[in-house]
Amino acid sequence: MLLKRTALFDTHQKLGAKIVPFGGYEMPLRYTSDIEEHQAVRHGVGIFDVSHMGELMLTGPCALNLIQYLTTNDASVLQNGKAQYSCMPNGKGGIVDDLLVYCLGSDCYMLVVNAANIDKDWQWINQHNQWKVQIDNISDEMSLFAVQGPLAAAALQSLTDVDLHNMEYYSFRQSQFAGIKHVIISATGYTGSGGFELYVPNRHAQHVWEHIMEAGKPYGIQPIGLAARDTLRLEMGYCLYGNDIDETTSPIEAGLGWITKLNKDFFIDKPLLERQKKEGTARRLVGFRMVERGIPRPHYTLHNEQGQTIGHVTSGTQSPSLGIGIGMGYVQTPYSQPGTLLYVAIRDKKIPAQVVKLPFYKKG
Repeated sequence: MLLKRTALFDTHQKLGAKIVPFGGYEMPLRYTSDIEEHQAVRHGVGIFDVSHMGELMLTGPCALNLIQYLTTNDASVLQNGKAQYSCMPNGKGGIVDDLLVYCLGSDCYMLVVNAANIDKDWQWINQHNQWKVQIDNISDEMSLFAVQGPLAAAALQSLTDVDLHNMEYYSFRQSQFAGIKHVIISATGYTGSGGFELYVPNRHAQHVWEHIMEAGKPYGIQPIGLAARDTLRLEMGYCLYGNDIDETTSPIEAGLGWITKLNKDFFIDKPLLERQKKEGTARRLVGFRMVERGIPRPHYTLHNEQGQTIGHVTSGTQSPSLGIGIGMGYVQTPYSQPGTLLYVAIRDKKIPAQVVKLPFYKKG
């Protein structure tokens, strides 16, 4: 498969990034070291080029009807300037994708989807478009920068009149940024350290990136790769599509009951998810931390004290913030309570780990 490139591919190469395939794109994995980049976001500010993400525009008087039918969260509560995290069930109890829903007006919404799922999501949404909503895939026209960390607002404030320090989480503004009009400035991100995501047309991407890097210089801004993005999201217990959630995992099993609003009108898989919420599921996604030295990796098996296989790891790493091995995985429900002892099969040993309440990393 021919890999796509973001508008700033050459810039990342000049910065010395290690480039790897991800979600159908050639993406920067790291620029310096994974730990250094991780800590820059946790304690300072970093910028990610996440332009591989997809953007789908839904417009028309029935746009909300279609979104309500397709997604588990309740988009009717969104006002202009608000966003929400949601997922699309697949009609069989699994997940087509997890996504962000942006309300740009009463008849205009933007869905931000995972890079590897853009074509699949496009087909799924069109397949269920009984309301004849206009759907435009603008993914190839847009760049997306995530400026994350506790110093993000201070680093970006000189580039816009929007009061970044007082923006509510999951709100956004369309405003001038670095001299470019109508940039979407969104108080969102997938790191757990606060910050903003900026949606910019490709033709302005280089200009905006350079201005962010210049404005962020006094705050020690660094470009950050996908490796640190993964350790940051895992420390927060955030799901990664393709690892922790996919077409075979239900939102209830995955701990996404909080974005599954069963009090709204009919949506895909509502009866099934209602039943799962009421009766429970056979397995649950849990977070666990290693009790002894060891790094859990995806697909490693999880065992009980008797050595029986009770599940598998979906995500795992050595936590840069905590200095221990952490992971997420599906286990049989009786083993999902915090405090439960599990054993991770690492090579020929079974290393003890303990189920913990997410997130792993807590500020301050």
